[in-house]
Amino acid sequence: MRSMNPTLAIITLIAGATASVMPANADDVGLWNVYNESLKGAKYIDLTHTITPKIPVWIGFGGATFAPAAAGVDIEGYVRKGDIFTYEKHGFEASNYTLPTDQLGTQLDPPAHWAPEYPAIDELPATYTVRPLVVIPMEDKVAKDFGYALKVSDIEEFEASHGRIPEGSVVFVRSGWSKEWPDPALAKKAPFPGVGLDALKFLHQERKILFHGHEPLDTDATPTLEGESWLMHNGYAQAEGVANLDQVAETGCLVAIGFPKFGGGLGGYARFIAICPPDWKYGVSVGEVDEAPLPKSDKVLRFDETSGMRVRQ
Repeated sequence: MRSMNPTLAIITLIAGATASVMPANADDVGLWNVYNESLKGAKYIDLTHTITPKIPVWIGFGGATFAPAAAGVDIEGYVRKGDIFTYEKHGFEASNYTLPTDQLGTQLDPPAHWAPEYPAIDELPATYTVRPLVVIPMEDKVAKDFGYALKVSDIEEFEASHGRIPEGSVVFVRSGWSKEWPDPALAKKAPFPGVGLDALKFLHQERKILFHGHEPLDTDATPTLEGESWLMHNGYAQAEGVANLDQVAETGCLVAIGFPKFGGGLGGYARFIAICPPDWKYGVSVGEVDEAPLPKSDKVLRFDETSGMRVRQ
């Protein structure tokens, strides 16, 4: 009997061992089946404002400026210090952002924003990534009183219709304030819809949520910002400047949470994405838009002096 080629024998052995540990369907590995069965067909809704030089910002900080990036050093035969990078000369372009604060646009405030003994933005745990999302509406109250602040009774009324708010969830309060975004005058409009201190305490101490969020750029319109002060000095984060809450189901969705990891950062330019059931009327699903490769536009980005940023022209 002729012996098997040693190399072929090794390949056969590896193939057999691999087959014995691989599931019948590779999509069932680990959490891949969760993605394929639940997340792939879900509807994704962006709850984030685009940062531009003219968005509303608290008057204490001032606005941002955008500019084309310039070389910071000489690179012999390639670029001189101070030259603007261009597609024609260098093959690429970049932007120079002057951001006067990390409290800009849609944000995630870590408690160190007010209380330095608590975590900064880079110290928030990775477990913040995905959570159940609850959206509590109060547009009807705000329509009668623009400075209305969410009360415990509003939360109890919500739970009577939708069930108990899940522990560890993120609760966003829908007021309609962001409908006028990006009008810079919004930042000066007072009073504005808020979240009352008693409501914050109830959500955290009784329902044990992860954090809450709201559409305005502050938690409440009290002279001392008592709600934000209480949150930060008790180790709680919060979201501000949240958008598009009118497109999200009040229960049954998830929220994906992303933010840059600035060392010692006291605020975060955040990206919040609602992930809703496949039959939800808003949002877009995987496969409904071009993703890889991304679509090519018949208009190119050019820096526009009037808007102070790159726009498609």
